[in-house]
Amino acid sequence: MDNFSLQKPLNMAPTGIATFAKSDLATDIYHLDADIAVLGAPFDLAIQGRTGCRLGPRGIRLGSTRFSYRKGGTYDSERRQFYMDANKWHVVDCGDVDYIPGDLMSTMNNLREAVRIIQQQQVLPVVLGGDCAVDFPVLQGLEGIGSFDIVHIDSHLDWTKPLDGQKFFNGSPMRNAATLPYVGRTLHLGIRGIGSSGPDDFAEAEAHGDGIYSVRDVRRRGIGEILKEFKLSPQIVVCFDIDAMDAVYAPATGSPMFGGFTYDEAVDILEAIAGCSKLMGVVMTEVAPPFDDVGGTTGYLAARLISDLLGFATKAQEQKEA
Repeated sequence: MDNFSLQKPLNMAPTGIATFAKSDLATDIYHLDADIAVLGAPFDLAIQGRTGCRLGPRGIRLGSTRFSYRKGGTYDSERRQFYMDANKWHVVDCGDVDYIPGDLMSTMNNLREAVRIIQQQQVLPVVLGGDCAVDFPVLQGLEGIGSFDIVHIDSHLDWTKPLDGQKFFNGSPMRNAATLPYVGRTLHLGIRGIGSSGPDDFAEAEAHGDGIYSVRDVRRRGIGEILKEFKLSPQIVVCFDIDAMDAVYAPATGSPMFGGFTYDEAVDILEAIAGCSKLMGVVMTEVAPPFDDVGGTTGYLAARLISDLLGFATKAQEQKEA
């Protein structure tokens, strides 16, 4: 949507509606004319620690207005490539899924069905959380794509057993995902520190066939070697918790953790996985703007990582079809 102007609109970052990357606003989720659809999941009903990531979609969108997708694409001088050419890839923002205060299951059902509606139109869903519990309904909504592996980038394993009978909280989405018949294995990257589940949880995840690598593992071995060892399926969904990043770069999250990835390390990972398998869905979670600095650094970082991943995935598809 262009700003009003007597000349050609410039649509500068501080202006206009704060859709993701200044993309078109889609007001009818049932009839999308798009390749990629951004969807907000402003929920933190299931979080164990400090709240605030219900404002994550708004913070990520605001950070994303520092860039946009234009005709011809945006040039990356390091890779000498143009990415996200608006002549080839149409991105829309569908707004948010409604959340019902105090009703976790109805809220998750709303998200599951919204993702299903997007996927059934052969559109790639990009979901902005929200706490990590949103991962599971997103994965449920992607049933129609067939079998896929998960790339889980996080400081925590998210394989915790139910707490007093409650299994749909932010510490358990990967355990829950393992019960879905169309989900294969999960590649966990960035796992570290205290609170990353217990020994039994790690053993069960490994018995399921999951690969678990810490930040130090990735630095020592390199993402290329890890991907040779852990062979991803042809289709993947990326679940990215912003606390995978070092707390210096991402202070605004429910559980900030030191010893995390730098931006360049994360980008290298995203580029590598996008070159291995077809990206079928993205979830970015745990951005909590109330704890961010005045410049909204964490929100901007999350937006930049999403856009980088989309750029690598669409470029890989362009090259495959060339």
